[in-house]
Amino acid sequence: MAMLCAGLPARGQDQSDGEATVGVLVAMGFENVGWTEDERERVYVLQNTTYKLQGVGLRKAIEVVQAHGLPTGKTCRIVVLDNNVPQVSLRYRPIVGDSVPPPEVSDWDVTYDLGPSWTSARRAKRNNSSLFKVDIVVYPQLLFKNVIITQIYQVCLDVSPAIEVSLWRGSRLQLQMAIPVYNDGYTGERENIRWGYLNLEQNFRLPYDIFAKATVGIFSQRTFGAELRLVKPFGDTGIAVEAKYGFVGVGYFNTLSKFKYSKETIHYWSVGPDVYWPYYNVQFQLRLEQYLLHDIGLRGEMIRHFKHASVGFYAEINNKANSNGGFRIQVALPPYKYRRRGYWPRVTTSTSTGFTYNSGNEAKYYLMPHPSAGDNILTRNKFNPKYLHTEINN
Repeated sequence: MAMLCAGLPARGQDQSDGEATVGVLVAMGFENVGWTEDERERVYVLQNTTYKLQGVGLRKAIEVVQAHGLPTGKTCRIVVLDNNVPQVSLRYRPIVGDSVPPPEVSDWDVTYDLGPSWTSARRAKRNNSSLFKVDIVVYPQLLFKNVIITQIYQVCLDVSPAIEVSLWRGSRLQLQMAIPVYNDGYTGERENIRWGYLNLEQNFRLPYDIFAKATVGIFSQRTFGAELRLVKPFGDTGIAVEAKYGFVGVGYFNTLSKFKYSKETIHYWSVGPDVYWPYYNVQFQLRLEQYLLHDIGLRGEMIRHFKHASVGFYAEINNKANSNGGFRIQVALPPYKYRRRGYWPRVTTSTSTGFTYNSGNEAKYYLMPHPSAGDNILTRNKFNPKYLHTEINN
């Protein structure tokens, strides 16, 4: 028993220095890794690009820090990046006492607050940079519809590989090609090999914890143009407000060399609150929106988030169309761990795939573009502190 206790690290005991911890994290595949320390706290900075599920990746990072790099008698914090932009931090506060058990993963809080030492930590040296590293991401896309009497379902399956690379802090370039694999009933451009999403996005973290993303390029719904999305969470309460505005033209690739477009321009917008209920990992959304045909509607959605999937039910009303509703499913795709080999391009599947069931068969109204191939209900929630806290501890 004495030998077992001797092998356990005591809480508050300095187990190693920051450089050794950074080395272990880099060896595991974490990118943009750095550290700094002052009289108040030690801060590690990292970006998880090895584990598709953020909760799994951050739990691994916590275990490394607990084993190798907790400071003595001060707070320890892990600031989590996405495309080099800070998203959330994980904070550990040491417990002082005569008999203190070893630290647990559950002792770490997840918060939007980056802490008092972030000003110096943001300038710390970063190891294993994510810039200019290429991912070749394969997006499967399945479409089906039941709109004619003589055929139960019309089906289309595309495989869409995309080149994705970060060129500077907060940026991501995406160049996608769509390759039809099976088509039974879909006509037009879906019969041909063609370009898909072609876009450049820029992410910002603004003062007062406002997260912004600006995207320009070719979107879904046969559109091209620009979109700005803003999200303002109210602390760590699980309540946030989201707003977006897009200005697009009508245009799409019919083949690899033929781009069809018109001079028509359209603007769309959306605004409304999010409420997250962590007990069941349920997210409620309400949006007032203007769509591509200038129809204005109200949309409500309830999304249940699981470890490997998100399932949502929605209902909507519109000033130009009948009420509508249905459900959405988004499922994470294996492999769930995928390492880079230096600057060699990494080939993997997309983070997730899914589909939307439109119970009213409404194909004309309620339409709004998606700016990128990875924009969905599962990936948008990956840095929600309430959700991350649950996933890290499961």
